[in-house]
Formats: sequence, C-alpha cells, structure tokens
Amino acid sequence: MRRLLDFLYDAAAWLAALAMVGVLLMVLTSILGRLLDFHLPGTDAYAGYSMAAAGFLSLAHTLKKNEHIRVTLLMGRLRGGARRGMELWALSVAVLLAGLFAWFSVRLVWQSHLFNDMSTSNDATPLWIPQIAMAVGTVILLLAFIDEWVLELRGLRQHESGDEEALHNE
Repeated sequence: MRRLLDFLYDAAAWLAALAMVGVLLMVLTSILGRLLDFHLPGTDAYAGYSMAAAGFLSLAHTLKKNEHIRVTLLMGRLRGGARRGMELWALSVAVLLAGLFAWFSVRLVWQSHLFNDMSTSNDATPLWIPQIAMAVGTVILLLAFIDEWVLELRGLRQHESGDEEALHNE
C-alpha cells in the first residue's frame, strides 16, 4: 500500500509539472502571436487552467515532502504525548477540511457537467474538463492527509527538529 500511495503522489506531481509546461507553452504561444501578428484564441484561458491544475495536483506531493508551510510555534515546544495529541488533532482537522474541499470540488465538476457550464472566454471550453484537475488534486490531498493521520496514529510519522524545519521552509 505504501508504494501505491507514493506512486500516486509522485504521479500527481509529474502531472503538475506537465501542467507547468502547459503554462509555459501557452504563454510562449501568446507572446509569439503578438510578435508574429497572429492570435490563437484561448491561450490565456488555457494558461490559467494549466496553472490551476499545477497548483492542485502538486498539493499532496508537497505535503508528503514536508514542504507545506506550518506554524510550529506551539508544536515545537511540545514533547511526548502532548505533541502527539496536538499532531493528531491538527491532522484530524486537516482531514476534515481536505474532505470537505474534495467533496465540493468533485461536486463542482459534476454540476458543471450536468448544467453544461461553459467558459465565458473565447475558448468556450466546458468547465468540467479543466475542473477535473482540481477535483483529482483535492482527492489525492485528502488521501495524503489520511495517510499522515494513520502514520501519526501508528507512531510511524517522521518529525523534523525545529532547526531542520526552519531551514527546510526558508
């Protein structure tokens, strides 16, 4: 199961990287269009869709690599059972919030598909298509938080010291 989850987080990160390449390509196409006097409709919209996809698809991988910004002023002072209890509480809240985020993201995709919601820009893309990346990213983030919660509950979660964490986030 560990290898499957790690593969899922890495695959989402690779898709996020591809989405960043998509942003680059759309921006370059737009720049070249201005320089060479042609216009490709929808490049701005697709750059935006790709940027959103990159952001959402990278969330779980970033969490698992301990790259999310955490405020550890209180947590750094706690030890033993108090720290473990606070970690479990924080992760429980994170699981709840990520679950709500995932639920409403998936629901948004479904409703956009159901109502045939279209982009208002000149690309006229059905919105459920670019919204899929958001829904997939939030569902994978939920899985990552559940994974972290289970690891913490089992006492297998890695904790960095305060110095390592400060250097890691700068």
